Amino acid sequence: MKKTLLSALVAGLFALPAMAFEPFVVKDIRVEGIQRTEAGTVFSYLPLKVGDTLDNDKAAQAIKALFATGFFRDVRIEVDKDVMVVVVQERPAISSLNFVGMKEFEKDAIIKALKEVGIATGRIFDRSLLDKAEQELKRQYLSRGKYSAQVTTTVTPLERNRVGINFNIVEGDAAKIRQINIVGAKAFQEKELLSLFELTTPGFLTWYTKNDQYSRQKLSADLEKLKSFYLDRGYLEFNVDSTQVSISPDKQDVFITLNVSEGERYRVASVKLAGELTLSEAELRQLVQVRPGDVFSREKLNESTKAISTRLGTEGYAFANVNAAPELNREKRLVDFTIFVDPGKRVYVRRVNVTGNTRTRDEVVRREIRQMESGWYDAAKVQASKERVDRLGFFSDVAVETPPVAGTSDQLDVNVNVTEKPTGNLMLGVGTSSTDKLILSGSIAQNNFLGSGNNVSIQVNSSKSNRTYAFSYTNPYFTPDGVSQGFDIYHRTTDTSSTDIAYYKSKSSGAGVRWGFPIDEHQSLSFGVAVDNTSIEVFDESPNYYKTYVQKFGKSNLSLPLTFGWAYDNRNSFFFPTSGSLIRASLEVAIPGGDLKYWRYGLQHQKYFPLNKSLTLMLGADIGAAKGLSGQELPFFKNYYAGGVSSVRGFKASTLGTAGTIEAGDRVGGNRKLVGNAELLWSLPGFEKSARIGLFFDAGQVYAAGDKLDFGELRYSAGLTASWISPVGPLKFSLGAPLNKKDQDESETFQFQLGTTF
Repeated sequence: MKKTLLSALVAGLFALPAMAFEPFVVKDIRVEGIQRTEAGTVFSYLPLKVGDTLDNDKAAQAIKALFATGFFRDVRIEVDKDVMVVVVQERPAISSLNFVGMKEFEKDAIIKALKEVGIATGRIFDRSLLDKAEQELKRQYLSRGKYSAQVTTTVTPLERNRVGINFNIVEGDAAKIRQINIVGAKAFQEKELLSLFELTTPGFLTWYTKNDQYSRQKLSADLEKLKSFYLDRGYLEFNVDSTQVSISPDKQDVFITLNVSEGERYRVASVKLAGELTLSEAELRQLVQVRPGDVFSREKLNESTKAISTRLGTEGYAFANVNAAPELNREKRLVDFTIFVDPGKRVYVRRVNVTGNTRTRDEVVRREIRQMESGWYDAAKVQASKERVDRLGFFSDVAVETPPVAGTSDQLDVNVNVTEKPTGNLMLGVGTSSTDKLILSGSIAQNNFLGSGNNVSIQVNSSKSNRTYAFSYTNPYFTPDGVSQGFDIYHRTTDTSSTDIAYYKSKSSGAGVRWGFPIDEHQSLSFGVAVDNTSIEVFDESPNYYKTYVQKFGKSNLSLPLTFGWAYDNRNSFFFPTSGSLIRASLEVAIPGGDLKYWRYGLQHQKYFPLNKSLTLMLGADIGAAKGLSGQELPFFKNYYAGGVSSVRGFKASTLGTAGTIEAGDRVGGNRKLVGNAELLWSLPGFEKSARIGLFFDAGQVYAAGDKLDFGELRYSAGLTASWISPVGPLKFSLGAPLNKKDQDESETFQFQLGTTF
């Protein structure tokens, strides 16, 4: 009733201003009714001041201006002699926002979203904005599949003209997809088509993926997958005619029905190239994957046009436009394609800009860039630059953009934006591993020392079986053309009494210098020379094999090992690659001049195959062989071992070997090693750069000197694996089980490794 009367009064004031008062000169202005608003704020919005003549029109303008601020819900102008009195009634301010029953969303995120629509503590309360906020919150619950969610708001008046707003929420259960039907599919079974979809009915992992909850965005993506599936198999006229999404009366079940038209299956009759063929037609045709007589495939056609665009990009045609136009023969179910090539202008790079590197020096990034400024644009070099910067391991994300330069048609910039991550580690603490049990360790390591790209590390590791004190330094660009140099100083002690390796103790001290020489973008050679002094101590319970060696060569030996290496690395990421290969070959030779003479050869190969956006198949091999030189035996402490989290999982570390058990189960390793790994890796959504899990299958064995390389002696295991770049260091663990365990083998189901690069 009051609102109706107020509206009538205001309307009367605007409509019949002549009935209000006679014009007069304002000698003073007084504001009444304000509690939080400053009087100066009111004066600033008034369209008149002291000395002006107030009449009915100006009074109406003043009321409109103050209403327009949104601060007041009632405004009146009264006259007290020659004083203009502005009487206002302020809108209440929002004092607090409370949410009761909200579990699906984070409170801070909702408060931030409400602030963007005008609902926030300290702001003026507006009922219309609150209604919009309530509807938006309901819509958000609908997007999460909670169709029965109820949102009600309560506004509680408080002292000093304030209000508290309570959102009372009954979330209810999320509706689940109970059935997805595809009507009109004849060429393929419905089960096969539904396997393409991200949306699915409730299953084993849907509690985590939420893929059993309807999402318009996910359905659109699934429809595109379905269309691509048909187009890649020749159904050029495939179409999704309609989609129906219905919900049960209790709002708990969702049913999706798709009506499709498959059309006829087409084969390719001919493929022509037209337009401005900057390169020879023969070269471009080699890039076309679609062949006459083949069943039409949109994927192959897209790859063909993309390959031509990329090839033109390597010649400087950054804005090449390549399109394929089909011509259908419906009677014969054939399609002719004409690929039109428009290379555009050849462009060159004006500048290479590096941003986001607050600690890392520009030169550290720029020396990895293969696209030169003022040179012709080369798409392959730009991609190689991105991969090389990413492989530094200094950045959590590397993005490269090539925007055209405004006002030109033949220039562009290459913008490299990096997101830095911590590259140093200062750690003092206690750790554990499944092999060494208790580890007391401390280390200072900086992979990007002072932003220079150099690696400096001081390591102290004290476990029951291994103690290490080491200092290392590496300069990856000792020379401007990429020759690296580094050196190492170390002291290590080994006590195998707590392991499954035969009992002995050793102390090794040494130092070495090493160099690396790049061959091309992905290959490098390395060379190193070192001096090492190793002292061996054996005991009554040590194997006779060890005792005989010490008697023959003494307790202390000096060696001068030379190391040679070759590496090939074209992986697309340093920590969690999804494509590419890593190959390392190494040779260590103890040269004359030292007491020990031997050689050790190793070969490691890892190959990554991307299966889709989330799944990657990794195949790996680790081969090693060693032998004494000049009639000497191979030092037993240079033997190979297998088993453990970094080898054949499911078997205890260092327990495999064809030598079997020697003197009460002691393990002595062997001079040859053969290990193979296969892993099906899954990147966790939202954690692609920090964690992933997978299934593994391992095979391996260590062979003693004189034993035949018998593949029948290989041990096999399978299980689950997970890797995580945790705040305290890289973590790797596995749950594995041997598949062909023998009596002398020792198994270990759970194995993990913390703080070791893998």
